[in-house]
Amino acid sequence: MAASNFHILLSLIMVTLLSGFRTSWAARKLLQTSQPQQPALPTIPPLPKATLPPMPTVPNLPTGTLPPMPSNPLPQLPQLPTNPTLPQPILPPMPAIPNVALPPLPANPLPTMPSIPTIPTTMPSFPFLSPPPSN
Repeated sequence: MAASNFHILLSLIMVTLLSGFRTSWAARKLLQTSQPQQPALPTIPPLPKATLPPMPTVPNLPTGTLPPMPSNPLPQLPQLPTNPTLPQPILPPMPAIPNVALPPLPANPLPTMPSIPTIPTTMPSFPFLSPPPSN
């Protein structure tokens, strides 16, 4: 069973590869020919203008009157109580910070980083990858 699947797959690959030669040859021939003349498109006659009946008029709506606003004032909100003032605590004075001398830095230089090699950006040309000459 596996052998028949392998043969079917191999035959499909061969058909695809062999059909590609004629397709590329035909495409090359088509590129070398001139473009055919395009036929002129027919003109479309203009459509007649449709006339619409006039729009009906909108009747005037009666204007309504609003009732007067009540003259009752809003009830008075209660006053918020005032915050009591609390006694402020007395902080002791801050002690003075003594001056401390730092030890000197070592005289050894830092190690140097190794250089990163550059990656070539050009592809080398291989003579067997060049396209065949055209006839």
